[in-house]
Amino acid sequence: MSFLSTPILGATPPILIQQLILGDNPGMLWTAIYGILIVAVVFLPVISVIAMISIWAERRVAGRIQSRLGPNRVGPFGLLQSVADGIKLLLKEDLQPTDADSFLFQLAPYLAFAPVFAAYLALPFGPNLTFEPRLNVGVFWLLAILSVEIMGVILAGWASNNKWAIYGAMREACQMVSYEIPLGISIIIGVMTAGTLNMVRLGHLQGGGIQTWIIFRNPFVLASFFVYFVASLASNKRAPFDLPESESELVAGFHTEYSGLRFSFFFFAEYAAMFVVAGIQTALFLGGWNDPFGLIGYFYHRFTMDPNDINIAGLLVLNLIGCAIFVTKCSTIILVQMWVRWTFPRPRIDQVLYACVKVLLPFACVLLLGATLWQLFVPERSGIPWQDYNPWDLADWSRAGAAGAWVTQVILALIGLTAFLAITGWIMYSFATGREIKQRLTDPDPIVTEADSLVKA
Repeated sequence: MSFLSTPILGATPPILIQQLILGDNPGMLWTAIYGILIVAVVFLPVISVIAMISIWAERRVAGRIQSRLGPNRVGPFGLLQSVADGIKLLLKEDLQPTDADSFLFQLAPYLAFAPVFAAYLALPFGPNLTFEPRLNVGVFWLLAILSVEIMGVILAGWASNNKWAIYGAMREACQMVSYEIPLGISIIIGVMTAGTLNMVRLGHLQGGGIQTWIIFRNPFVLASFFVYFVASLASNKRAPFDLPESESELVAGFHTEYSGLRFSFFFFAEYAAMFVVAGIQTALFLGGWNDPFGLIGYFYHRFTMDPNDINIAGLLVLNLIGCAIFVTKCSTIILVQMWVRWTFPRPRIDQVLYACVKVLLPFACVLLLGATLWQLFVPERSGIPWQDYNPWDLADWSRAGAAGAWVTQVILALIGLTAFLAITGWIMYSFATGREIKQRLTDPDPIVTEADSLVKA
């Protein structure tokens, strides 16, 4: 995992951790070994933990919404339930239909999981915590990698030689092709506003506080954030767009014939992809690793002002804090995805396609036109906050002719912050008063027998 030591991304920057381990001029072989070790030691365990915790959280959220407890027996709060399920799947027999295409049937689960795993290599967990920070087409590279997952779904359905699996695979193909268009348009709006496809630079551009986050640059970007969220649900096969796995119609959809470990790969891919989709949304719209006050951006600039006197210890602490912020934002988006799943009913496939072609796609095109005109007629402040300008100084923005942009960003940030605090307060209030309003179905009144009545008497 590369550690940049300067926010300037045009030239090849020095590397901190890799430089400390391998020296100033490591050979190609040692660099390759270093990358393989980082993938094996860091990314593989992290992705496994993210998938297991997400599966556990999904079941706990579902239990809470449906007035039941969810996993609570294996480990504290049921945290080890996913581990127990994994061991069970490892021990299960790996079945394969007699008439299935053996090679494609075995290949499909790996083809579904491998692209999701590769996508983590471009996620910016911190200002210096990106595996390849010089990837100048990082956003579209992530989308291209994730689009390969659909091949695994189609192969799984076709190779199973099962009509329900084929129906699920074809639904996924229709759904993905349809919703990729508004998804891409919403991303284009964010990229056009930021002016870069580099995931690391996107984070640096949003380091001046909440008003510099791209979601609050103009009203059209704010609306495109929600277009991206809805389209990402469909792209990731999340309810209410889970028609490829519709158990009420297709048994289990495209993975009906799978069992054991191969079956688990599809679920690992789905929950790992949820984090990737949330990571793209966080990096592109929600400030990436930056805090709402711009402190990380400010101190990062302070620690790297002098290339000959870089505060390495401060940068390491800053990156750990930024990584925690990035993961927290992604986890919040995943929680909302789970909330949506267990709240809204599943529509029909024709309604899913209608919502995309007749509603979401025209709306995304209008937002793209509006964002383009905004860029044309409303001057905005360019550059990296704290490095090129003071993000909180209105006079500085006025001298640059961008006072209108500053006022717009502050107003939108206040609206977004108010909405977030209101929803958070609503959730906390429901947790505090839920048991008083309605008793949980899992906490029934004790059954009073005739013997108990006689004892009390």
